[in-house]
Amino acid sequence: SRIRSASLASFNHRDHSFVNTFQKMLTAEISHASHIEEFVPPHVPELEAAQEEGAGENEEEKDDGSPKQDEWPLWKLCILALPQVGVQVLWGFIGPNSAPYMKHLGASDSLATLNNTAGPLVGFITGPLVGAWSDRSTCRWGRRRPIIAGGLISTLLAGFFWSGSTILLSEESAIWLSAPMFWVLDVTINILQTPFRALVSDNASERQQIPMQVVFVVMMALGNFLAYCIMKIYEEPSAHMCELMMLVCGINVVCVAIQALVAKETPYVRPSTDESTGSCCDPVMSSFWTFKGQSRAFYVLIAVQCLVWFEINSWNAYGQQWFTSSVYGGDQKAPEGSEAHLNFVQGKNDFATAGQVRSGVQLLVSLGIMAMLLKTTVPHQILYAPCLFVGSVVSFLASFAVKHSSAFAMTCMIISMVPESASFAIPYGLVAAWNKKAEEEGKPASTAMQMALLNCCITVGQQANTLVLALIESNLKLGPSLTVMFIVAGTAAGLAGTGALFLKDSS
Repeated sequence: SRIRSASLASFNHRDHSFVNTFQKMLTAEISHASHIEEFVPPHVPELEAAQEEGAGENEEEKDDGSPKQDEWPLWKLCILALPQVGVQVLWGFIGPNSAPYMKHLGASDSLATLNNTAGPLVGFITGPLVGAWSDRSTCRWGRRRPIIAGGLISTLLAGFFWSGSTILLSEESAIWLSAPMFWVLDVTINILQTPFRALVSDNASERQQIPMQVVFVVMMALGNFLAYCIMKIYEEPSAHMCELMMLVCGINVVCVAIQALVAKETPYVRPSTDESTGSCCDPVMSSFWTFKGQSRAFYVLIAVQCLVWFEINSWNAYGQQWFTSSVYGGDQKAPEGSEAHLNFVQGKNDFATAGQVRSGVQLLVSLGIMAMLLKTTVPHQILYAPCLFVGSVVSFLASFAVKHSSAFAMTCMIISMVPESASFAIPYGLVAAWNKKAEEEGKPASTAMQMALLNCCITVGQQANTLVLALIESNLKLGPSLTVMFIVAGTAAGLAGTGALFLKDSS
């Protein structure tokens, strides 16, 4: 009684270590009383409440010492994913306009295409490094948000120097600034985008993983739509690149600012068993080793991603040039007002219009995939393979059947979104679910790293597509080169669809 009254006078209900100490003292004192044969702990409501609170907090501790979070509402997770809209505007605008802009500054067709190798090459290296850095960061502001902020600021600077080279230098010298700054811009965008999916995955429960990956696809559809709208502001975007690029950067600032209103992170504390002191590349190499022992279906998925993105990149990066050159017979360098220049402008506008409708198709396909994944038990390979075969068919049609039919070209462009929607929804959802299960089973998992590596597989297909087109352009003019490229793209998509049939449903 003396101990109880004295202790409770200064008791702090959050000091759970005191609870344990008090119990030991009380037990020790009473056990010395010889007339007590069996000790029955006294009923102390304050202590029982504190014990229940302490037990609840202990249960909320993860194995690595970081606290678990309650399941976030879907609308908050969607706000966390909002910056994907801005990043997709960046990729959607830069992709089809980077080569024409280089040609506007004086580069040949082949060199303008070769400069596009910056994106896949930089993404292959930067993605894993940033992913590993993000996963292991112990910054007091969290693992993801500081990298997102740094990526945004550096993207603003790189975007200005890339697009504003004609403002800073003469037209003859501008390409010497724009060409290397395009590589820097690709680095900064990869830094900006890598933590997005991981931030959402950190806060989403296992049952929210696949729906949230589809939400990312919806955000990307909106971003693509905005990018195609921006392309239609001027007749020739390459002549107004700085104004348009600053508009795109402004959209990214708004999206990241809104995300910051709801984003919360607990500083990551490395487990006591983590005594690594190696170089910054060690996490990348160790994460590569996590691919050992994976199922055969996982390796097939990687190969499928490489092949299908060869086909997807044909439309995303070079679809505009196919419209303006192959379908309409236009010429970017023709005198303003000439028939060739008017055909170029019309081809660019029709490409942008098809892209806007294509974004709507992306949204519908994404919602359809989400419904199929959540409401049915259709195996993943049965859902994925037909989407990839659709991409193969439209690429072959672009090579052999479209010719100079603008309506046919726009139809093929719109339908080509089907395999892209599927490639972003199904594989990323699987990777997120695999990592979530690994964490619950106490196995090594690295969500940002795994997703970054999956992005690397995408860059392999993009890089191969760009190099193949550049090689063809060294021997043929732009129009025929694009026709041959679509033949190769259709073959790659067909192989990807065949490989998807061998994927096993590992749910």
